[in-house]
Amino acid sequence: MMTKKQIWINIISFSILPVAILSVIPFPSPLTDIITNLQITPLWWAVQSLTLLVLLYSSRAFFDINNTNNLRVLLLYLLWNIFCCIRGTFVADSYWVWKGLIGNSMLLFLPILAYTATNKVIVQSMMSYYIKYTLPLFAIFVLIVSTDAFGFFLIPISFLMLFFPVLTTRWRVLLGTVTLFVLLVDLDARSNVIKFTVPILLLSVYYLRKYILVKWMETVRLILIILPFMFFALAVSGVFNVFKMDTYIEGTFKEVKRDKAGNMVEYDLKTDTRTFLYMEVLYSAKKYNSWWVGRSPARGNLSEAFGDEDMTGRGERLTNEAAILNVFTWTGIIGLIFYFFVFYKASHIAINHSNNIFSKMLGLMIAFRWLYSWVEDVNDFSLSYFMLWIMIGLCFSKSFRVMNNKEVTLWARGIFNKQQRLATQKASKEKESETEEPVLELINNMPSARNN
Repeated sequence: MMTKKQIWINIISFSILPVAILSVIPFPSPLTDIITNLQITPLWWAVQSLTLLVLLYSSRAFFDINNTNNLRVLLLYLLWNIFCCIRGTFVADSYWVWKGLIGNSMLLFLPILAYTATNKVIVQSMMSYYIKYTLPLFAIFVLIVSTDAFGFFLIPISFLMLFFPVLTTRWRVLLGTVTLFVLLVDLDARSNVIKFTVPILLLSVYYLRKYILVKWMETVRLILIILPFMFFALAVSGVFNVFKMDTYIEGTFKEVKRDKAGNMVEYDLKTDTRTFLYMEVLYSAKKYNSWWVGRSPARGNLSEAFGDEDMTGRGERLTNEAAILNVFTWTGIIGLIFYFFVFYKASHIAINHSNNIFSKMLGLMIAFRWLYSWVEDVNDFSLSYFMLWIMIGLCFSKSFRVMNNKEVTLWARGIFNKQQRLATQKASKEKESETEEPVLELINNMPSARNN
């Protein structure tokens, strides 16, 4: 008979399934209307709300309290998001604005998942649930969603690729096949290609771990952290725009595929689809003087390109493809600073305060995701954003970082093997009894938190 704790672990693990479905419904195939018919806002709001409630409970009951100090920066970010959401209630003045506020507010609360993900048992269980119950559903979705959606549904595979060298042959074949499929099925889905390529590149860190110094990895981390600011400064000054690939990449790179209407269209892979977004966001911040606190998640930025789709008639776009633009528009420079330090802190401790090479690779991955948030990595209720906060939580997780390579190997193999998963959890139960106790129980048993 399952214990109450195991029941909750199963409930938390189940949350990855509805999030996976939410990830692909915005990408209906031009050949079917099945997905389009599933896009019922109240239904998916209910799913998102229930998911957040489960994560809120688990963030208290399964949070590793040894990470409290490191996670203060995330707490500050969440508190600022709450302030911005409350501020949005004073801004909202119509049905469509309220709808945007509610939807975006739930996105800003999703980082609470990082608290749950500091518990390595929860993460192991979630990934196991994905492999066993969610991944097989791809056989259905591959028929009813567009190729753009494939990478969003399969994104946990890119995370598991970090453990590729220590898995059994059977699972290496599966992960390798899925990764190759995503890389080749739709080259125009550049984000998917990039997100699945980076873990492959990071595998070199594992194979060369005996020769790579920690300070070298720290240098790479800092470069990834600093690059967005440098590119932004160069673009604003007119010296160099990294999004204008025609200026520094020679040759023709095009692909032919179906558009949303089902017609075969040729796409230029070097097309600049970001510069005008930055210009619109910065113009809006200047016009409304929203530099520091943003416009709240109830409002977006003025947009000539997409403003005609705004149901409020204001000519605004509520959400952009680049995560950093949404953070800035909704929460201002203050929110952007908190967001930056979450990535900075998580990647720093993963590389410099860990006993295994996998944590260090994960730290480099998070540093890359900070860089990529300036290009895409949109903040939405998708598996991609979901996995981002799981990885950030693991970076903060002391119980994950203190493991050696052999222990992480057993943990990773436990994702795919139930008997091994139960064995590793049982072996570490006594060692981690303090870090895995529910926070409320600890508080009740302690006369004073300061005395500890």
